[in-house]
Amino acid sequence: MRTPPFSRAARIEVGFLLRCLQQGESLRLPHSRPLPSIGARCHELRVREAEHNWRLVYRVDPDAIVIADVFDKKTQQTPPHVIANCRRRLFAYDDAALGGEVE
Repeated sequence: MRTPPFSRAARIEVGFLLRCLQQGESLRLPHSRPLPSIGARCHELRVREAEHNWRLVYRVDPDAIVIADVFDKKTQQTPPHVIANCRRRLFAYDDAALGGEVE
């Protein structure tokens, strides 16, 4: 996956918000909203730029913040392919973390 073309300000904002999550803070709107359609503990980090509405789909695990996808949101609903990709990636992450024991 390629790094999104964030502006400098957006990179700083994303970094700050991810650091808050790593330190155990619970983010709410307007910065984050839950995404139960993807899975438990999954959220959408929201970063606005002049021409982009960046979204980072993440899951809060006990030992990590797992980033499942980053995309430029252009509609109100999360695109179905993003939801499917996130589910697949998180399943693969869990499977690898548990040594292939996820069913």
